[in-house]
Amino acid sequence: MKRRTVTEAALVLADGEVFEGEAIGAEPDGGVATGEVVFNTVLAGYQEVITDPSYAGQIITFTASHIGNYGVNDDDHESRRPFCRGVVVRDLARRRSNWRSTGDLDGLLRTHGVPGIAGVDTRRLTRHLRDAGAMPGAFGTNDVATLAAAAANEPGTDGIDLVASVTCDTPTVVASTGGARRIVAYDFGIKATILRHLSGLGEVTIVPAATPATDVLDRDPDGVFLSNGPGDPGPLDDVRSNIGALLGAVPVFGICLGHQLLAGTLGAETYKLPFGHHGGNHPVRNLSTGAVEITSQNHNYCVAEGSMPTVELTHVNLNDQTVEGIRCLDVPAFSVQYHPEAGPGPHDSRYLFDEFEDLMASVRGPAPTGGRS
Repeated sequence: MKRRTVTEAALVLADGEVFEGEAIGAEPDGGVATGEVVFNTVLAGYQEVITDPSYAGQIITFTASHIGNYGVNDDDHESRRPFCRGVVVRDLARRRSNWRSTGDLDGLLRTHGVPGIAGVDTRRLTRHLRDAGAMPGAFGTNDVATLAAAAANEPGTDGIDLVASVTCDTPTVVASTGGARRIVAYDFGIKATILRHLSGLGEVTIVPAATPATDVLDRDPDGVFLSNGPGDPGPLDDVRSNIGALLGAVPVFGICLGHQLLAGTLGAETYKLPFGHHGGNHPVRNLSTGAVEITSQNHNYCVAEGSMPTVELTHVNLNDQTVEGIRCLDVPAFSVQYHPEAGPGPHDSRYLFDEFEDLMASVRGPAPTGGRS
């Protein structure tokens, strides 16, 4: 096994905290990469996390100590490329071992121009972010003073439209893998696993985030899906206007950023969590059944409870009691903050795609058995 050349690197947070390590992945321009530093608690699924467009603008710290041990493959990408600013790990596996593996994590990072840093005391880093909150940072092979200046100048994600950097340019169609519905999915940073679930309900047309509501309704969909995506929902006024024109005209289902945008359209306030929810082990209570679902989550912003008079609360986070799901009382629409598609898992909440089918059936009637023209 060839030993990798070690190049010293450092991570500096905006508050001046310094973490030493070694460079992995691509070499950033000028030896400096910047972004908002967050931590993710998944034990598996690092490839899905890194290729999730919801991480645009962010540097991902993995709390699991060993990353890269089962390699990577083309089938587990959640998008066309990673949009994150960088990756921080404790120990990057020197050898991959899995029958599905076609490459290693370091190679994936280099191929897509994503810089990383390994050998970092991620336990100390995570504890610091948990106490001080997610914040801008800079890492790379440049000197600490240069990295500190870059961290201080990094704007983070507040007030920035990051959706524009990840959405598709033109509409595309995903063929049905089982159902006969016609669904339009807004791409705010949509994940491949979500599309696999939606295509089980019918044909899915993916449209850019700025697509007018009139164009969507002209397609005569059975339902409209509002996808996950990165960053602050605050700047997305035009998107909320389009959602407002869809409500009452067609069934709507939203996930993650789509949930925040639906809630915002209904008048809800959103706020930024101290360090966000990023991981595959968040307990959520379904208020209608009392069941506790273990969920996958990835968001920094949250809907304020009690700020929507026309909805009922359907799900709540048991760690911090934050809003995890809503259902509209006067129009056919619902949403959840977490990820029911959860690639690679957990799978406790996949029933929500069936609930989307039930909602479409209640408005549009049963799905045609012979397909649609």
